Amino acid sequence: MSDGIDNQNLREKTAQGLFWGFLSSGGMQLLNLIIGIFLARLLSPGEYGIVGMLAIFTLLANNLQESGFGVALINIKNITHNDYNSVFWFNVGTSVLLYAILFLCAPLIAEFFHQPCLIPLSRFVFLAFIIASFCISPNAMLVRDLKMKEKAITSLSALIISGTVAVVMAIKGFSYWSLATQQVLYNVVICFGRYYYTRWCPTFKVDFTPVKRMFSFSYKVLITTVLTTINNNVLTVIFGRLFPAQAVGNFTQANKWNTMANQLVTNTVAQVAQPVLTRVTDDNERQRRIFGKMLRFTAFLAFPALFGLAMVAPQVILLAIGDKWVDSIPLLQILCISGAFIPLYTVYQNLFLSQGKSDIYMWLTISQIVIMLIAVLACHKMGITAMVIAFACINIMWLLAWQVFAHRLIGYRFVSMLRDLLPFMLIALAVMGLTYLVTRFISNMYFLLIARILLAIALYVITMKLLHARILEECIEFILSRNKKKSNIINN
Repeated sequence: MSDGIDNQNLREKTAQGLFWGFLSSGGMQLLNLIIGIFLARLLSPGEYGIVGMLAIFTLLANNLQESGFGVALINIKNITHNDYNSVFWFNVGTSVLLYAILFLCAPLIAEFFHQPCLIPLSRFVFLAFIIASFCISPNAMLVRDLKMKEKAITSLSALIISGTVAVVMAIKGFSYWSLATQQVLYNVVICFGRYYYTRWCPTFKVDFTPVKRMFSFSYKVLITTVLTTINNNVLTVIFGRLFPAQAVGNFTQANKWNTMANQLVTNTVAQVAQPVLTRVTDDNERQRRIFGKMLRFTAFLAFPALFGLAMVAPQVILLAIGDKWVDSIPLLQILCISGAFIPLYTVYQNLFLSQGKSDIYMWLTISQIVIMLIAVLACHKMGITAMVIAFACINIMWLLAWQVFAHRLIGYRFVSMLRDLLPFMLIALAVMGLTYLVTRFISNMYFLLIARILLAIALYVITMKLLHARILEECIEFILSRNKKKSNIINN
């Protein structure tokens, strides 16, 4: 089975992938924002907290049923139908088994969080990962061929349909069931879309030999993704156990806004990083250049986006979803600072995966989780804010550990990392600081929000232009160019 892409077209495919990845991520976050505003105004922090308590179980089940084989499929050089088919049946079988276990564990989950309503709710929400298991193989096909346009259309359609249904249900008084239905319906539409664009069908001739062959790579990815999920959701579990549902809801809302912002960048890069880096593993110098270029592109977007959201967080929360969410503002600001570094992690992680070094990926993540838990739990007596600060600090500092191993793997030096990242970070900080000082005398919140956004964007772009930032020039060239072959988003 052909990959649908060769090295000669790698630059063009990468540019198109980044372009459609950005459009998809931007559209998704915009729709998430609009839908989220409606739902946040219709529902209370407590209702959000109820569904938020189940997030870690759903995500862990997703990780287990996927078992790292989606990543493994992308890494295979010469792939066949049997590879996809083997993974398909393994994923579906695993998901059914996991659902049965979680179905029986629903009363225990409800008892842990002291919320009896979680018994029927969890049994419904967990259907989402069974549905998702059917489209892991088709998704790998789309990613391998860098068909980001098709992925974008599918994701946006799924969000529009599921979000509309959720808002209607919330208006009709279905409370937290509206959020649960959105999760399940989203996966249903995604599944239909991926099969429509791949035209792939599983066969009943099942051979698990490819799964066995991929297992040595995929189980490390599985362990890593499970631990990453725990790391990203550990505060929700701890808060759900120690604090009332309203506190969980405030953190969930803050984390949702932070995630929307950093995922805008993360998804843009993640959709092309592994397939592109995988295709240049035989050329160390070329991979190092592309890796550095991806880091600069990521930093160019991530730092202003997340630092900017931290600056306007009070206006965004109060104007968008009301003062009942005021306690989520400081949590959002803290999360945004560390959230600016999350997309950078994605680039490093995909570098190791492209080299088949899932063991490094795994052990770095395990170490981060252990340190994270120690730091967070050590601060639990000081309250939620202190725990979130500890979480954010570890997320920022641990990037250095990834850099150490990137240097060992491809010779990417610490000095190179500073040269690639530090200018964007410092410029973003300076721009947000100046914007805050210039606009702090505006009393009307609507004018203040608009003024800060427009001024920050203008200052950042002007600064980049004055400094002749190549990343900005290449982005403009690609957007304006009618000839896609002239795009230079990734300079081979």
